[in-house]
Amino acid sequence: MPVQAPDRRAQTPLYHRIYLVLRDGIVNGAYPHGSILPSEQELTALYGVSRITTKRALNELAADGLVSRERGRGTRVTFDTAAHPVMASVDGLYRNLVIMGRETQVKLIAFDYVPASPDVARELGCDIGESVQKARRVRSVDGAPFSHLTTWVPEDIGRSYDEADLAAKPMLALLERCGIQISGAVQTLSACLVDGEIAGLLDVDVGGPLLQATRTVRDQNGRAVEHLVALYRPDRYQYHMDLRQVLEEPAGAWTAAE
Repeated sequence: MPVQAPDRRAQTPLYHRIYLVLRDGIVNGAYPHGSILPSEQELTALYGVSRITTKRALNELAADGLVSRERGRGTRVTFDTAAHPVMASVDGLYRNLVIMGRETQVKLIAFDYVPASPDVARELGCDIGESVQKARRVRSVDGAPFSHLTTWVPEDIGRSYDEADLAAKPMLALLERCGIQISGAVQTLSACLVDGEIAGLLDVDVGGPLLQATRTVRDQNGRAVEHLVALYRPDRYQYHMDLRQVLEEPAGAWTAAE
């Protein structure tokens, strides 16, 4: 008899589900700075739960510094969405990555030469076990971490810079410095859940959602010069894309605006 996969939703406490919904509304501006959240009684009726459950959800928001709670005055939003999250456009990706690298702070977590795993070897077009330079960094803006970056580059390119360089300059700037002309990149966006180590580095709860970008960068000759896996806090980082409708296409297809 097959084993049924556990229902993750059923494993999540009710109060935490409500907390996540309210937190998302606060971070995305549905509940702006200074506004009053629905009362415990209103949330109890809205979600069909006990008042103890809604009280715990609101208390969790207060513990995270997103709201303040005062008896007789309700729960007021203290999170200020005017402090906009870091934004990056899919259009002009290379330019935006360089600008982001220069305008944010970086902490180098690890720097080493390691054997290429099967996945990394496939992306970089090298042999499995071949030496590649691997680095891990955390980027922050205004002292608050928003991304964890793991990069792999071919060894001959990695030898052109050291730990101090990588801690001070964006990877793309270092590639440029050694004469590499970037011609393009393939990037995939997905979502994942944060594990214990990354949670500590990004100051988030274990099991929380992260935006994951996997990217392989190529030079003018088509050689893969960097493979990267980036994990972003969705409350501090957003991707932006302008679209236009192609009326001559069937059903009015959409494409990225130039």
